[in-house]
Amino acid sequence: MNSPNPAIVAQAAVRRLPRGSLLLLCLAYVLPGFVGRDAWKTADITGLGFMAELVQGTASWLHPTLMGRAPENPSLLPYWLGAWFMQWSPGWLDADFAVRLPFLLLLVLALACTWYGTYYLARSPRAQPVAFAFGGEAQPKDYARAMADGGLLAFMACLGLAQLGHETTPALAQLGFASLLFYAVSALHYHPRTALLCAISGVLGLALSGAPTLALLFLGGGAAIHLLDRNHEAEPDEQDPRKGLSALLLLCAAGASAYLSLRLDLWRWKVEIPKATLAEFNGAMQLLTWFIWPAWPLALWTMWRWRRQLFSREISRHLAWPLWYVLVTLSSTLTTGSPDRTLLLGLPAFAALAAFALPTLKRQVAALIDWFTLLFFCGCGFTIWVVWIAMQTGFPSQPAANVARLAPGFEPHFNVLAFVLALGATLVWARLVKWRVGRHRAAIWKSLALPASGAALCWTLLMTLWMPLLNYTQSYNALVAHTLERIQPVGCVETLGLGASKIAAFQFYGKLQLRPMQAKAQCPWLISEPMEDMSPPRWVDSTQWNLQAQLRHPADGNETILLFRRR
Repeated sequence: MNSPNPAIVAQAAVRRLPRGSLLLLCLAYVLPGFVGRDAWKTADITGLGFMAELVQGTASWLHPTLMGRAPENPSLLPYWLGAWFMQWSPGWLDADFAVRLPFLLLLVLALACTWYGTYYLARSPRAQPVAFAFGGEAQPKDYARAMADGGLLAFMACLGLAQLGHETTPALAQLGFASLLFYAVSALHYHPRTALLCAISGVLGLALSGAPTLALLFLGGGAAIHLLDRNHEAEPDEQDPRKGLSALLLLCAAGASAYLSLRLDLWRWKVEIPKATLAEFNGAMQLLTWFIWPAWPLALWTMWRWRRQLFSREISRHLAWPLWYVLVTLSSTLTTGSPDRTLLLGLPAFAALAAFALPTLKRQVAALIDWFTLLFFCGCGFTIWVVWIAMQTGFPSQPAANVARLAPGFEPHFNVLAFVLALGATLVWARLVKWRVGRHRAAIWKSLALPASGAALCWTLLMTLWMPLLNYTQSYNALVAHTLERIQPVGCVETLGLGASKIAAFQFYGKLQLRPMQAKAQCPWLISEPMEDMSPPRWVDSTQWNLQAQLRHPADGNETILLFRRR
């Protein structure tokens, strides 16, 4: 006997979100951040440096390096993708933009897989709403489509996705392939062949992107849930031999990815037991609070309202599969050195769980979400516009003074295209707010329309109005330019203590031939990191090197280098 279902949904509540509006929203979210900027510090420019060395032939494709250094994240496929697109791009296309194209496609893949994964989870019998005595309940496909719309909106609304989802780093590649794996297990009942191919691609891609352990845990749990699920509308599962075969093939794919990871030396044990301190706990709670907002409160609500299915004897696939995904991600987040990038992989599952809260939300809760979202994003958008006006006109004076203090030397300029795009996005947001406060209360996804659109609005405003300022403060181009002004004539440059991000910036944007200071080549210049008190390192022989300048990043005093010239 099935456990009671809390979803009571009428057919009128599963009206489709207009496809054109949804596609435009996705486009407005995806494109800003990939177009019109330089590589930002630190992970973004570092990834670009590894890709550039592969293209130049100065590093092995099986062991990418940056001036002899291996990447912190033992991954291959993200660097291959960027290097391939850099090689295949036409000459008129900037190389730093060409490497972003595969990552743009990976973000699109994550969006699509989140929608389809939520759709097939909502198609499962135990996820369907309660049947009415005289009919009128939501039809299965219409209900699943509306839930998928809600899942996609929840995914885009997550605040942590914005920046990390637009960088050329292994984290975005992991998100794309993790989303593909999430979709594959969700759709395994309905399209077994396609789903198995996607599962194999997802687990191999995730392993080659530096997360082989997570790939095994995700796929192993998915195979177990698929095997134990006994609620499918096709046939009784005990009489369906294909289910055991599918689970076996999933385990074989997991084994193949494990073997490949071992052969390519991608398996690194990087577990860090968190310290039992108040600061560690506070940092983890802050990250979980803002990074997955607003999906995590809705996911908790789902767990509460669907608890009778969650703790029943029979597996509820629409709850068990995303919950397993979330638990694996959370445990990995607390035991890795990069918690935000690890937590990124759980966003598709959090979004799916958040979608299943929509049929159970009370009107007061939905209104609270709407008003909080309206105030939050209207405030953020207003602040972005005010600061931009201050940069252009000097009024109001306080924001203009803050920009001048935080980014000394920055000279703002008016960009007509950026202004038009930002103004258009703001007008669309105003129209959406007018629609939401009207009498359109039937659509089940309505409570997530404002959060997703607000996130897209603020991200678009930042990537248009504030792009010159962010590019000035977040890239190394100003530091590289100031350094090149002093290196005359330009030749090879020795380095001491430089981080991977600065090495990549000087090599890619500065076109400098960098060598370690221990190299035999006698370069006329040396770039070094200073000591904590900004003094020259004691390893620099003052009888051979003369300090020429101390150069600081214009927006970050901690980003300082020392420039020496050989005596």
